[in-house]
Amino acid sequence: MPSTPVTLLGLGAMGRALAAALLQGGHPTTVWNRTPGRDEDLRAAGATAAATVADAIAGSGPIIAVLLDHASVHATLDPVADKLAGRQLVNLTSTAPDEARELAAWAAAHGIDYLDGGIMAVPSMIGQPGSSILYSGSRAVFDEHRELFETFGAAEYFGPDAGLASLYDFALLSAMYLMFAGFAHGAAMVATAGVSAQAFAERAIPWVQAMAAGLGGHAAYFDSGDYTAETQSLHFNKAALDAIVRATRAAGVRPTVLAPVKHLIDEQVADGHGAESFARVFEGLRA
Repeated sequence: MPSTPVTLLGLGAMGRALAAALLQGGHPTTVWNRTPGRDEDLRAAGATAAATVADAIAGSGPIIAVLLDHASVHATLDPVADKLAGRQLVNLTSTAPDEARELAAWAAAHGIDYLDGGIMAVPSMIGQPGSSILYSGSRAVFDEHRELFETFGAAEYFGPDAGLASLYDFALLSAMYLMFAGFAHGAAMVATAGVSAQAFAERAIPWVQAMAAGLGGHAAYFDSGDYTAETQSLHFNKAALDAIVRATRAAGVRPTVLAPVKHLIDEQVADGHGAESFARVFEGLRA
């Protein structure tokens, strides 16, 4: 069976990785990028380079946008919207949930079948084990091209709400960013004792992995709304975090990463929930 032709708009690091995976999967691939000069290796691998967006979308098959942000999707596609009626648009740009929904409404108004996606991978992971992309929006587009999408990584459909994939994407990325920021904070602390970040990482990795196993327990608290402390209460955690903040300042490190967590704990204790579980900070976030 002939491979599906694909148009890919945007050749940043992620766009180039997706294009390379398409070519490796045998898909005729047309690429376009606002800034020229990023397609030499892809052209050498068999991609067709388009000089303009209009040229890029002239062919058949789905159009995949991997651009900078929500505004860049409109800046790229608004001028050619009249040529996209009846086409399939897969937006893998990092857009907020409401922005994805706005693009879905925009696409519907122009007769475009729209599927949104959140990429749960860094460029080097594309096409490798561990890479996944979350999709929501048009079920028809997802079902028709699922095999193609699995060229990039595991493909999972979250429903017709075009904003749901990016909601999951941004929620998962929030956990990732806070993890890395927390690691940076710890590395800054031990650096004051002459410990290298690499040496700290060797201890931090198994510790973080072990703590990740407790996420399910926290989730049970969140879902039930019962924050009865089984072990360490908010009072205990407040004392611990207050001490960590003092040690941070004493080491000459800014407690910027810890400050929001301390604020959440302090709020819950001030509201009379000190005897409850640390997991109750969830309620402070919801408020």
